[in-house]
Amino acid sequence: MWLLIFQRILFDAFVDIFYFPLWWYTGGVLHASKWCFGFFMEGNQTLAPGLWFKNLLVPMYGQYDWQGRIISFIMRFVQFCFRSLALLFWLLVCLFLFTIWLLLPVVVVAGFIMLLLK
Repeated sequence: MWLLIFQRILFDAFVDIFYFPLWWYTGGVLHASKWCFGFFMEGNQTLAPGLWFKNLLVPMYGQYDWQGRIISFIMRFVQFCFRSLALLFWLLVCLFLFTIWLLLPVVVVAGFIMLLLK
């Protein structure tokens, strides 16, 4: 009985070792890309540069005189620029995390091989 259990565990471990790279670069990449896209969309929802751009010409606090419109335009334009840059940085972080996901198994295997060759 114990021999059958041990054989089954050994067989599952052997299959999992060879199935892991296939899963990592198919289903795992799909899962990681969905996560990164969701992470980027959370950043877009938090920073909302499109909302600031949409309201660029709307005066703040209902001040429709020309001074209020100028101050409102400048303030919203600056906010739009900084929030767009922050969203670009957020996108770069998402791409960096996705790249790490892709390269992690390669780096681990290369490190293991280097360790064995020493």
